[in-house]
Amino acid sequence: QVQLVESGGGLVQPGESLRLSCGASGSSFSIITMGWYRQLPGKQRELVATITNGRTTNYADSVKGRFTISTDNAKNMVYLQMNKLKPEDTAVYYCSAAGTRALGAYFNAWGQGTQVTVSS
Repeated sequence: QVQLVESGGGLVQPGESLRLSCGASGSSFSIITMGWYRQLPGKQRELVATITNGRTTNYADSVKGRFTISTDNAKNMVYLQMNKLKPEDTAVYYCSAAGTRALGAYFNAWGQGTQVTVSS
């Protein structure tokens, strides 16, 4: 089983920055894609950013130019640098990871979520 643990959420003012971190742990796994999603109460979870094979990135239009996703493959870590935060970025942010385990079985794991609140 692959487990993900996020950290770095909090309360900031509009225009400020936050950095989210997420680490994957487990045995016999290989990550292909890691990403960040967010969810507001009563709404569907939405894509924020993904990174595949440590280099190919994809961003939601609403965060392009403000957020940057990166990985440390040696440590199975993914980061989300969030700059110029807006109140509409307020949400619970979830880390995700997808890849393969022993014998080629695919997995898709989620973290427990971390709250990001942008408010003056």
